[in-house]
Amino acid sequence: MNKVSNIKQSRGRPSKSAQQTDENRQRLITVGVALLTKKGFGATGLDEVTAKAGLPKGSFYAYFDSKEAFGLILIDAYAKFFNKMLDQAFLNEAHTPLERLNNFTLEARNNMAKYDFNRGCLVGNLGIEIYALPGVFRQRLVDVFSDWQGKTETCLLAGQALGEISPNINCAAKAESFWIGWEGAILRAKLERRAAPIDMFKTDFLENLIR
Repeated sequence: MNKVSNIKQSRGRPSKSAQQTDENRQRLITVGVALLTKKGFGATGLDEVTAKAGLPKGSFYAYFDSKEAFGLILIDAYAKFFNKMLDQAFLNEAHTPLERLNNFTLEARNNMAKYDFNRGCLVGNLGIEIYALPGVFRQRLVDVFSDWQGKTETCLLAGQALGEISPNINCAAKAESFWIGWEGAILRAKLERRAAPIDMFKTDFLENLIR
């Protein structure tokens, strides 16, 4: 269902047309991610995607089999980007685990401010409209959240081992509550176009870890 049209390539250096096809496909993915962080899946039209990518109207199906297949690829692309962002923050041993968590929230906050709070979380946006989306999207989104929660739990456990976090804290449950609250804060920040909801959530979450 999410199969992408195959492009035959000869061995060795890719042909100019194959390279151009790959570049066009990546442009569509980049534009698609940006639109879905802003508008969601249902409100994003394929003609809009191709226009913003600078490609001819109606050319979308030269690169992807369907909008559903495209959506799944966008989820994976966003998850890859976000996993890299989380790893850079949570695995940075130059900072303590709680500092790493704080640094992640600051980077995400700054990224939203960069776009005047018009863009939110692609995964969160799709979660809001899940009942209007293809059924296959649900498990993919759940898996992404589970992955993020796992990374967060590992960071919290490291903080607990250093004595930064109360030993009474259930780090797995706390990691899950982080992402539940975080998505709400991101949605509210996008709605109000200001950072206050993110700052409020971060302060409350971190303070509760050391009580």
